[in-house]
Amino acid sequence: MVKYYWMNQAAGHEMITLMDQNEITALGASLRPIDQRLLTPAKEEGTRRVWYQGGEPYFDVFVELRQGKIEWFQFTLRGKSLSWRPQASGWQTGRTNEMRTDDLTFYPASKLIESDKQPDAELIELARSILQTRAGDEFFDQVLTLFESPEEKTLP
Repeated sequence: MVKYYWMNQAAGHEMITLMDQNEITALGASLRPIDQRLLTPAKEEGTRRVWYQGGEPYFDVFVELRQGKIEWFQFTLRGKSLSWRPQASGWQTGRTNEMRTDDLTFYPASKLIESDKQPDAELIELARSILQTRAGDEFFDQVLTLFESPEEKTLP
């Protein structure tokens, strides 16, 4: 079981849920690639964007690749966000506005992220667990290498 905290923003309080391996596996299996033609083209030559959308609302994996190397990674699930870039110092976690019912600027095709002061180690472990269910797929294997990098060791 993985302990997973998420904010029920409509109710205004944190909720703790435990995810068993069956739910983690189902989330991983639900990730489907989105047609590249639907994405805004990358501005730099040699850069490609990849988007996987999960089987429930507010579940996405985005990756930007430059010459085959990951330049940016973002995982969002149930109002939480995890991101990584080589220029940043480790993982960054935060909350998205997707589940807020009081957000007047809400537009379904965009999300705003409010960063956490400290990385959420449980969210990082949950993301790794979900993505690990797709090990053996070249794309997900490449993403999983991020979790093996020195930045992971900077977690509190």
